[in-house]
Amino acid sequence: MGLEEQELRAWVQRVAHGQASRRDFIRTMLGLGLAGPLIAEMLATCAPAAAQGTGAAQPTFTPTRRGGGGKLRLLLWQAPTILNGHVAAAGTDREASRIVYEPLCSVDPEGQFIPILAEEIPSVENGGRARDGTWTIWRLKPGVVWHDGTPFTADDVLFTWEFATDPATAATSRGFYENIRRIDTLNDYTVKVVFKEPTPLWELPGQWTGMLPKHLFAEYKGAKAREAPYNLKPVGTGPYKLVEFTPGDVARYDINPHYHVPNRPFFDTVELKGGGDATSAARAVLQTGEFDFARNLLVDKDVRERMAHQGRKGAFHLAPSTLVTRIDLNRTDPWTEVEGERSSVKVPHPFFSDLRVRQAFALAVDRRTIAEQLFGAAGQPTGNFLNIPKPFQSPNTRWEFDLDKAAQLLEQAGWKRGSDGVRVKGGRRMQVVFQNGANLLGQKMQAIVKQALERIGIEVELKAVPLSVFNSSDPGNPDTVSHFYADMQMYGGPPGIDPQRNMSQFVSWEIAQKANNWTGQNVVRWANAEYDRLWQQAATELDPVKRAALFIRMNDLVIEDVVVIPVVWRHDVYAVSHSLRGLEVGPWDLNLWNLAYWYRET
Repeated sequence: MGLEEQELRAWVQRVAHGQASRRDFIRTMLGLGLAGPLIAEMLATCAPAAAQGTGAAQPTFTPTRRGGGGKLRLLLWQAPTILNGHVAAAGTDREASRIVYEPLCSVDPEGQFIPILAEEIPSVENGGRARDGTWTIWRLKPGVVWHDGTPFTADDVLFTWEFATDPATAATSRGFYENIRRIDTLNDYTVKVVFKEPTPLWELPGQWTGMLPKHLFAEYKGAKAREAPYNLKPVGTGPYKLVEFTPGDVARYDINPHYHVPNRPFFDTVELKGGGDATSAARAVLQTGEFDFARNLLVDKDVRERMAHQGRKGAFHLAPSTLVTRIDLNRTDPWTEVEGERSSVKVPHPFFSDLRVRQAFALAVDRRTIAEQLFGAAGQPTGNFLNIPKPFQSPNTRWEFDLDKAAQLLEQAGWKRGSDGVRVKGGRRMQVVFQNGANLLGQKMQAIVKQALERIGIEVELKAVPLSVFNSSDPGNPDTVSHFYADMQMYGGPPGIDPQRNMSQFVSWEIAQKANNWTGQNVVRWANAEYDRLWQQAATELDPVKRAALFIRMNDLVIEDVVVIPVVWRHDVYAVSHSLRGLEVGPWDLNLWNLAYWYRET
């Protein structure tokens, strides 16, 4: 897929005038499928400006002291509600948490592992990894202290594993830790992670989830996890420490004067504001300059193009991502309650249990129109759930938009049009509630799908749930994505350089239900013995070629059985002030993973 001409010109101009790096440009163009020679030709058009010095490579920023950069203003229009990633359900909560809580390591946009709280990345060569995949040794960075001055040690790593895997905690991060048999503390700054079986996932529990301070969370492990005051008043090791948090509104942070990286961070304070919508968030960076950065900008193509031309304070940036907007089809009946639980595995869905019906719904989703009209360069239609990294992308799947074929399948399944045009079978009307987290772009997507479904005789009620509610981890909230008290819902998947965690969304033991406080990742409540077996096999397969084949087969099972309907493989769209530098946004980690290295160029 190519860029729209106006967006392409805007990209070239940003590179030419030093407002975007050539590396970001190349990464984005490759992600969109453009060939190398064409990219080189486009870059050549930047040469005149570069020769004048405006587009030359920026010199490496080497600060001589910590702080001095004033305030950094971040805008997350999906406002955070909790600041502990282990019990958070939404990406925006994890972003806000990441400013305080740090992991052992991260992954940069090029796929290279970067030590954070670890002194180095474990390898076979440095004695940190077993050749047979049975253990990993993490050597921790010495001298790191929590924001309250307590030393960060191996005991904190051990405790974080215990916290996340305690069934009573019902942690959303459990999947990153459950393949660990034990963690041995070899000394205060070294841990040995011993796995239950040989595994290619040597980096766990290093990446993604932040380490927790044992001395503060010890009494809140298990059933009391969500009562911990440090979920809202975190004490971490990160570059900034929290000074104020109003859930659903604003979080303010001050510089950590004892941060473990010399002369970092650059900014003295960080203000993270939540609320509003994606369009107003983009405008606040590009046009008014009230904020320096806004993420996850679900703004449709036409609006984005207009705003890009009007922007004087900042620019849109695109980065490849793992995110796929998909439509979940509930395999359980959301309208029947069993023992205080709707969408119970004990009651199958009245018509999504029929493959022909699910296939008909998939045929009625006009992916191309959605991608071209609403996303432009920021998305492409896809028939795969798993699209990236490239070795895991299946060549076997196809998608099509065919309402005649969809109608034929519904007829074959016994669903005939009634007098009002709505299909009926056994006295039941084919009507669905189609929900989504409230945002304008998502609601436009819903409307396109609704129009097509109604043409083939399906009655559709659209429901937009406030995002703070939809993404909540509150087990008592019936409108969360994990409760899924609707027939269909639109959602997007999480990032990660390895698909093992992403694909755990479909294993049977991850089914979200009352018994696990709806923290399971399998919200469609699909169970398939072959899929479970393949997932478990991939978790221990050390041959990368064989392992990729396992994930391709898993993807194909999900698509063939129409467990979900992939719609658009999205790029990460974010807005950045022209003066902001140092960002490294990529598909493998949160946007704020390297916040300590951001700076402003005046």
